[in-house]
Amino acid sequence: MNMQSSEQDKAPARSGAVVVSVDAMGGDQGPAAVVGGIALAAKRHPGVRFLVNGREADLAPLIRSAGLSACCEIRHAEDVVTMHDKPGQVMRTGKATSMWSTVDAVRDGAAQIAVSCGNTGALMAISMLRLRKAPGVNRPAIASLWPSRNPTGWNVMLDMGADVKADEDDLLTYALMGTSYARNALGLACPRVGLLNVGTEEHKGRSELKAAYDLIRANEEAGTFEFVGFVEGNDLPSARVDVIVTDGFTGNIALKTGEGTAKLAGELLKEALTASPLAKFGALLAMGPLKRLKERIDPRRANGGVFLGLNGMVVKSHGGADATGVAAALDLAVKLAESGFGARLMARVASAQHPVQDAVTESDSASEA
Repeated sequence: MNMQSSEQDKAPARSGAVVVSVDAMGGDQGPAAVVGGIALAAKRHPGVRFLVNGREADLAPLIRSAGLSACCEIRHAEDVVTMHDKPGQVMRTGKATSMWSTVDAVRDGAAQIAVSCGNTGALMAISMLRLRKAPGVNRPAIASLWPSRNPTGWNVMLDMGADVKADEDDLLTYALMGTSYARNALGLACPRVGLLNVGTEEHKGRSELKAAYDLIRANEEAGTFEFVGFVEGNDLPSARVDVIVTDGFTGNIALKTGEGTAKLAGELLKEALTASPLAKFGALLAMGPLKRLKERIDPRRANGGVFLGLNGMVVKSHGGADATGVAAALDLAVKLAESGFGARLMARVASAQHPVQDAVTESDSASEA
């Protein structure tokens, strides 16, 4: 149901409410999962509006059935970017796709942030084409939350696969963008930054890593973060660091390795707990702790990689996300939009030359009040 004709439904947008542009067609589970995620997110964020991009004939019944007509506006887009489409092909022929429409809503100012479960390469290509790189950014990055022993429960890691290459200047930019993301997504006043390497000794690693080490160290005070130096793979889930900086090649391999290891551990645990009647009885006794463990490591809670370094905000949801996973990505999008993260991020990149503040402090809030 297209709500463009309803003045009442447009009122939240006029009053400055957050508007999230959503690609409803790109995920593996189809538009039903996306609309289900919107329904969950809408309950948690009643003032937020959603621009739902995709085939109107498919979306209108789902939105109407979910009771979302008051907060959703459908933007019809006939074509769909599949997981098999090549980014170059989509850039040439993808103007009629739901993904293109989703990003264009941010470009045109109709929404503050975009969310898609679709093809990562195509989404990055369209985002770079339509939004362009922010000043001072050579290579955009994808930042994701990694489960950790920190009080927040998460570490920030980037780049997770936007670009396989990164020189020392790119790694410095990633550090600056990562600290801004950690501030706004995790509420950390002074994030600890680590540079991923094959060892913690300063003499180890490739030449660009050693150069990046010096650059990040030199910008520690201006960037208002603590540089802990080189970190190793076993530090990814540790409490030693808050932001882990690496190139997209290494980051993507680490991400897929972590996902595969977690899946294997879950399968082996399930086999062990069902191997015999006694094991099943023990599992029954441990049901409470096991449920809490499952919730703690549930990857759907951290669903949503953020594209950093563009003139606009884009969140990439996992392609196989169900309604719970989509809702988590939408929650993250709303949080970033409400915090004004996009403007703070560009200021953070500029801080390589001039110290700036990228998060509202208590004194700021008091003076504004």
